[in-house]
Amino acid sequence: MSATAVSERLYDLKKAVLETSLRMSRSGMAPATWGNVSARDPETGLVAITPSGMPYESLRPEDICLVDLEGNHVECPWKPTVETPLHLVFYRAKPWCNAVVHTHSLYATAFAALGMEIPVVVATLASAAGGSVRCAPYTVSGTTHFGEVALEAMGDRTAVLLGNHGVVALGTSLPDAYTVAEVVENAAKIYHYALTIGKPNVIPEEEVTRIRAKYLTKYGQK
Repeated sequence: MSATAVSERLYDLKKAVLETSLRMSRSGMAPATWGNVSARDPETGLVAITPSGMPYESLRPEDICLVDLEGNHVECPWKPTVETPLHLVFYRAKPWCNAVVHTHSLYATAFAALGMEIPVVVATLASAAGGSVRCAPYTVSGTTHFGEVALEAMGDRTAVLLGNHGVVALGTSLPDAYTVAEVVENAAKIYHYALTIGKPNVIPEEEVTRIRAKYLTKYGQK
């Protein structure tokens, strides 16, 4: 592929990262400049990621940073998010992962503040996350260790709560990762409301497995 074609593809990736960041911010899942978004280009392995501490509404695609999987700056007009090491841990550990969305969504983060996992009380969580959303213990953010602790807690799921911090959602694409983040927040809200009424029923593990398999093989236009 020509250098021009690669450059155009990476620009499109930056544009998609910005669009997802704006969607996240406008939804309320990332107040102020918190939260961050990245996407990996499968061919070059380069990661387009949001810059640190800049209002999403002020960004252009040109402001999105490009780093490699070791965190080296490839094309960075600004300093990349301080959570870059967190994102890169997931890309290195999960080759299928092409997008990471890190939110501070209200209800899910409330459970993160409690150190509580979100059980599968709605089938959509089984579909999108592959099971309950576990909570990693509180760890100092902005480091590779922070990511490694989150990765261990996540296990084979596609989402994890960061203790006293927020949420990480993974996907094969940006729309996929963003959907996971939305479903996690919705499930957290439902679980919260259910707890105020009584004891929520948790979907059995074998049914969670069946729901997830059906989602991966038959949902949508598959």
